Order: sequence, then structure tokens, then C-alpha cells
Amino acid sequence: MTNRLQLSGITKRYPGVVANSDVSLTVLPGSVHAVLGENGAGKSTLMKIIYGSVKPDEGTVMFNGQPVHIRNPQEARALGISMVFQHFSLFDTLTVAENVWLGLDKALTLPEVSASITAKAAEYGLDIDPSRPVHTLSVGEMQRVEIIRALLTRPQLLILDEPTSVLTPQAVEKLFVVLRLLAAQGCSILYISHKLHEIRELCDACTVLRGGKVTGVCDPRQESNASLSRLMIGAEPPALNVRELHAGAPVLEVSGLTLASDDPFGTHLVDIALTVRAGEVVGIAGVSGNGQSELLYCLSGEDTRAPAGSIRMGSSDVSRLSPGKRRALGLHFVPEERLGRGAVPTLSLAHNLLLSRNDALGAGGWIKVGALRKQAAEVIARYNVKANGPDAAAKSLSGGNLQKFIVGREIEAKPKLLIVSQPTWGVDVGAAAQIRGEILALRDAGCAVLVVSEELDELFEISDRLHVIAKGRLSPSLDRKDATIERIGEWMSGLWDDTENNNKETAHAAA
Repeated sequence: MTNRLQLSGITKRYPGVVANSDVSLTVLPGSVHAVLGENGAGKSTLMKIIYGSVKPDEGTVMFNGQPVHIRNPQEARALGISMVFQHFSLFDTLTVAENVWLGLDKALTLPEVSASITAKAAEYGLDIDPSRPVHTLSVGEMQRVEIIRALLTRPQLLILDEPTSVLTPQAVEKLFVVLRLLAAQGCSILYISHKLHEIRELCDACTVLRGGKVTGVCDPRQESNASLSRLMIGAEPPALNVRELHAGAPVLEVSGLTLASDDPFGTHLVDIALTVRAGEVVGIAGVSGNGQSELLYCLSGEDTRAPAGSIRMGSSDVSRLSPGKRRALGLHFVPEERLGRGAVPTLSLAHNLLLSRNDALGAGGWIKVGALRKQAAEVIARYNVKANGPDAAAKSLSGGNLQKFIVGREIEAKPKLLIVSQPTWGVDVGAAAQIRGEILALRDAGCAVLVVSEELDELFEISDRLHVIAKGRLSPSLDRKDATIERIGEWMSGLWDDTENNNKETAHAAA
């Protein structure tokens, strides 16, 4: 059997780091082949080499038995290679259909492309409106566009970089059905994920990278999560220390928050009621695009149109306050978009600290550069961020390492209220365990924590209470011990009783 893809001796160097060192990889036709490694191990760089967006310094690439020099993604697509990136490659000002059209045969008309998108979206359970501008989409919806665009090219080799990071369990199951069908038809799939149970369930081969080098090849179906963790990071992730809840006074109280979205494609918020107390973690689950973004904009202060009195921190009405004034009251926020909102791409990690901390500012606003660099170095060290020092640009970090830095930056600011969106999106198992552990430690120190995540396992692991958001409405809160995957799944469709919601919130607020 001719190999679908064969890499030999691939090496790629960047200033200060060797991303790939003498990497060899073989993928068979119809194989679902995982590439596993911790953040910064070189996985994304290797995939970009295969896709033609990065040129290797050394090594050879063979596709269907023939040596190839893939100079750009267009050549890759012409060969039959498609890729879904972890960081999306979409034009914000264009519609979904126009973005997809850019990567397809120009003999197709835009209406034909729109019809194809609608058909594929329905077939795969990844519903999306082809006419919507990309800038109006949530992160989860952008992920759906990328997956649909790749599938429409009918690839021989499909590269997926963290494809399920913002999908619900039901959508993941549907995607796996599609991927197994593609593999059965002879399409090879290179699958990058930090979700070890996904790799064991879906993949028939696995290549492990550590520090840019291949450290092992295995059949993940014969491995356990623990053994895969040891191959990837040299150890098993530490168990979380979850103590009994001893919540204090309410820190965040939301009541009667009804607000029309200022985005024509957005989701209106309807009578949101929410309480987060000192020393507890409250989780919000839900399918992307159901009002999470609108709620977070209101809570962070990016949207100051909330009705007066609808959002309170302690005794303060913060409904109309700016993000800076809320930060002065102790609210810190980690957005789901790392680059652009969580960090300024071109600024150094040290200067990115200034987005939410001002303790390195002197009289007259002068920056104490030495103190700032020291603070950044401390965050880098404590959270094991792989970066070329405090002066490294934010955009130079892998997605998982940038996430660790941003979460660490906000935790180290010692907030009274921490709101985190998708805390471990695209983060390896070791780093995810560390971030979750830090969130729990912050909660144990008396901080009120609100976590919005599409990772149900994560919410079940760290939350004391759970809500579901659906169509702009918030479900009752459930104690973690009473929550089940089945019940949360039903609530994702909005199937709950509002009377129960009001009674539960009143009881928690009074407790």
C-alpha cells in the first residue's frame, strides 16, 4: 500500500527555538492519525509545513508516493490536502459563503456555494447561515465554518487542529461519524487534540512529539489516558484537590438582565438571573452562539447598556460602569479570543500585563520597565509558559501557552471576581490541569469565579454549581452533585422550568 503522506527528517528553526527537529511521520490511506504533544511541542508547525504555509529548513515530504514541494496552501489544496486551523483563517468583513468560496473552484457561483454550505451544515449538524458576516459569529460558529470549508474540498488528507475545542458533546459525536465515513472512503486524517479520550476513541495511530522531536508512535486504542499522558509530558497530570464548598457573601448578582443584542445576528438576553458568591465556582454551559458573548460583554463592561441595577458587585451597581472601573472593584476577565482581546499580538508579554495590571506604573504614568519584565517573568515561570522571555511578542506563542499566560496574568492580579471564558481551550492535559487547579485555589482563597465553557467535563470537574444558557435565557442553577450529562444536554435546548429557576436563584442569594 502506498503511503498517503510520508515525512522524513523535517526540521524547522525559528530565532531562539527549534520547532521541529528531524521529524518523521507516516500516514496510511484511510487512517485517522493523531499527533499528540504538549503546548509548544511543534505540532502546529508540522501541520503548517504539510499544508504549505511554512517552509521546512530540512527534510522531505512525499504525498501518494511522490516527492512534493508544497509552496503554499493553494498547492496543498490542489494536491488534495485541506486543513482546519486552531486559529481561524477567516476574513471578518466577508460573509460565510464568501469565505468558503475563496478556497473553492471559482467555476462555482456564490449561490451554488451557499447551497452547498447549507447542505453540508445540515448533513453534519454544524448549522450556519451562509449569508452572515464572519465578524458576527461566535468562536464556535467560526469553527463550524472552517470545518465545512475543509469538507467541501473533498480532501484526500484532512488536517484538523483542535477541531472539537468549541463543539458540544453531541456535535462531537456527529463530527466523529463524518470523520469515520471519510476514513472509510479512503481519506486520511491528521488529528491534533489534547482530549485524550477523543484520540483513543477515534484514531488508529498516534505520533507523539515532545520538544519538537518524535518520542513515540503507538496505537492509541491500546493505551490509557494515563499512558498517553506519560508519553506526551513524561508524567500523569496531578489530581485536582477539590474541597467542600464554604461559599460566602454574594460578589456578583445579576437580576432582570434583559437586553437586545446590538448585533443583527446576535442573541437577545432574556431576564438573566445569576449569583456568584465568594469562594465558589459557578459554571455556565451551552452551545456556542446562545448568548454567551452578549452576557460576557455585559459582565465585563464592554457593553454598558444593561438596565440600571441589573448587575451588582457587592453593594455597587456596575451595570453602566466601564471595564476599568469594574477592574478597580476587583473584577478581572479572561475572554475566549486570545489574540486581539486577551492580548495585543504585537506587544511583548511584559507590556501585555498592562492591559489589566497597573502596579508597574510610576508617577505620571511612566512604566517601570524593570518591574514589568520581572512580573512577566514570574507569570512565565509559575505557569510554565514556553516563550522566549518577557520580551517575546504575544503572537509568537502557541495558542495554549498564550492562554496560560493570560489566565496567569489575571489570577496573579488577585481578583475578587474572576470571569473566565473557555479557560483551557486548546491547552494540553498538563497545562489544563494546572489552570483548573489555579482556579480552584483562587476559589479556596475566597475569590468568586464564573466560568463559561463548552467543555462539559471541565465544568463538572471544577464547578460548585452549574447553569446552562440557551437562546439568551439562563437555566436554574444545579449543584454539581445533582447535574448529569443527560440533564445538561436537555437544558441546552432550553428545556427547563422558569419557576424552578427563580426559586433556586432566590434560595442561593438568601443562603
